[in-house]
Amino acid sequence: MAARSYGQYCGVTTAIELVGERWALLIVRDLLVGPRRYTDLKQGLPRIPTNILSTRLKELQEGGVVRRVPLMHCGLVYELTPYGRALEPIILALGRWGFQAMGDPSPDDVVTPDSITMALRTSFQPQRAEDLDIELHVGDVALRVIVRDGGLSVAQLAPPAPPVGGRMPEGEPDAVIVAGPGIRLLIGGEVTPDEAIAQDIVAVVRGEKRMLNAFATTFHIAPVTSELQGSTS
Repeated sequence: MAARSYGQYCGVTTAIELVGERWALLIVRDLLVGPRRYTDLKQGLPRIPTNILSTRLKELQEGGVVRRVPLMHCGLVYELTPYGRALEPIILALGRWGFQAMGDPSPDDVVTPDSITMALRTSFQPQRAEDLDIELHVGDVALRVIVRDGGLSVAQLAPPAPPVGGRMPEGEPDAVIVAGPGIRLLIGGEVTPDEAIAQDIVAVVRGEKRMLNAFATTFHIAPVTSELQGSTS
């Protein structure tokens, strides 16, 4: 557990003491995608100082959130405990909440395969999901995104996924979609698929354009104001 104590007997206080230190929740975010070696975590969080990464991992292990286990062909990896994995709905809800205030990225902001993977899981709408199989490129990141029967799987193509389990999908995707950070406008419903193409926010470079319509239906975060209006109507 982190050394900082707020001196209050409260579940929220305990949670903050466990995962509230700088970088801790981002480590949890990346481990929700899958087990990671120390070097994988450092690569996925390029700006975290190595001493801070080591300290946070130690604190998360002491708090029962993370454990270090041997994995065949990979050596020792970090993974979430069942207690740590219980944070997933909280992280996803926090991502949806933060999405409302993201705005445009600054020039030195980076995206990583794990951050985009979690963004897709954050915006995934299983109740309205349409089956799709696409290759999604955002900057230097390439992902294979497959939705079948209301279930989502995401495979990291580039940069190569860490060698810690998981199988690469076989066959060719139905479409290849290239996008920039402005894809958040499509996910947020601020532009339609046709408008996103016309404004060069996204491009369907291979396959049918209808796959972009399926993507926009399947991955969506409604504005908070709209949700509030819907609940009171």
